[in-house]
Amino acid sequence: MAVSPRLADYHWCMARALFGLVLVAAAFIIYAVVDCVMLDRARVRGLPRGVWILIILLLPVIGGILWFFVGRGRKSQLRARSIAPDDDPDFLKGLIKDPDQDERIRKLEQELSELDDGQTPPDGRPGEADPPGRRDA
Repeated sequence: MAVSPRLADYHWCMARALFGLVLVAAAFIIYAVVDCVMLDRARVRGLPRGVWILIILLLPVIGGILWFFVGRGRKSQLRARSIAPDDDPDFLKGLIKDPDQDERIRKLEQELSELDDGQTPPDGRPGEADPPGRRDA
């Protein structure tokens, strides 16, 4: 039985379209896998990175779509988590005032002011008097 020329053209056209779709799907899968491998670990959501790669490879187009919509975290979410220490309440709670430290600072400031005035420090050791003139020399 002979195939009509119109039917042969139809098969040839469908074969080219299918080949093009396969190339687009393969490029999409490769892009999704490379994106999953190269993305920062903090931005991978839902599942571990290795599981995402298996999903992308075993469910070719659907896995890549799932990766981009579910597994890939947004940049804005990453920025929201990293805040400066002075804006972080947990960090600020750790900076509790220590009365002993305040007392040590007060004593050191007193000793420094006595040294500037040329007096003997409380430990009893006489210090050298500062020569008049420049102090940075």
